[in-house]
Amino acid sequence: MRGMLNLTVIVKDDERALLTRDGKFVRVLGAGRHKLFDPFGQLNAETFKIVRGELAWDRYATIASVAPKAAGEHFVPVQTQAGEVAIVSFDGQPTHLMAPWQTRAFWKGVSKVDVERIDVKASLRIEKAHLARLDLTRANPMITQAIIESHETGIVFVDGAFVEEVKAGRHAFWNVDRTVKVQKLDLRPQALEITAQEILTKDRVSVRVTLTAFWRVADPLKAVAGSTDIAQTLYKVAQFAIREAVAARTLDDILAARDRLDAELRESVAKRTGELGVVVDELGVKDVILPGEIRELINKVVEAERTAKANLIRRQEETAATRSLANTAKLMEDNKLLLRLKELESLEKLVEKVGRIDLHAGQGQGLEAILKGLFRLEGDKAV
Repeated sequence: MRGMLNLTVIVKDDERALLTRDGKFVRVLGAGRHKLFDPFGQLNAETFKIVRGELAWDRYATIASVAPKAAGEHFVPVQTQAGEVAIVSFDGQPTHLMAPWQTRAFWKGVSKVDVERIDVKASLRIEKAHLARLDLTRANPMITQAIIESHETGIVFVDGAFVEEVKAGRHAFWNVDRTVKVQKLDLRPQALEITAQEILTKDRVSVRVTLTAFWRVADPLKAVAGSTDIAQTLYKVAQFAIREAVAARTLDDILAARDRLDAELRESVAKRTGELGVVVDELGVKDVILPGEIRELINKVVEAERTAKANLIRRQEETAATRSLANTAKLMEDNKLLLRLKELESLEKLVEKVGRIDLHAGQGQGLEAILKGLFRLEGDKAV
């Protein structure tokens, strides 16, 4: 507030004022009411919030050049050099991360300002003590971080060159005067479905074959260097392998020797993927899809084979039954008692199926005579 001869400046507790005369720095005004004699209107006061406050570096540099004592009393200047970063904390809380070749000036008075300088040229990895003080929830171009899960591994590259392999956990690196990249790889077994594709067999039959593969990363560094997309590379390699295997076989060979075909595919793919750093644990033919007319012909052939086999079995059974009857007849021919027992057995079976049997014998004949009359052995005389 300006009067006739005076300039009155009121500065709050959380403020400071820069007093200038005709644009030239005079001093810093602290909290309170300041009544300054200014008959010619030469004075000017500019107030600043100083709680965790900052002054533009050019203003600070001007004050430091004309009043170094006042600059040292009211400001904390921070200048970083090449390969150096600084963590600026207010009242113990990290607030600013300064990159190399940066200059900033912070107000003293209310907040306690601490500055920690870090030589990032000598250390690639961010130490745990510094990691806990940095806000990694927001993207920062000076920091490269990666969280590696328990089933993963990480490959660290600096300026395109391999540096190290990191395991599960949280990792952070200084991305200052260098380019740091962390590439994560999943180490769990993964399934790959190779969809159906038209292939001509050796006997010129068009078939569609689908494959299933299970693979995993065995050498992470080779896997990263060998292919930009491992799954896609495996897909193409498996396609080439199945085409070669099917083209060298007839349809009958493919249908009859699936196990040998699977083993050949695994061997072929393993040779081609050795430099990729991956292992194919399982690889096999899932489906062989035939054209409709070929499928109908095969079904007819199978049906004919089954019918012929059934007829053969039936004839074998008939032959065995006939042979058994012949053996039985021969035994009966040589043993008349056995024949009589067989006759009685037949009569017993006949009686089981008949509800009632009436026997009429002649005068003076009993049951025994009737039976003898019904069944006579060769050479017996009828009674």
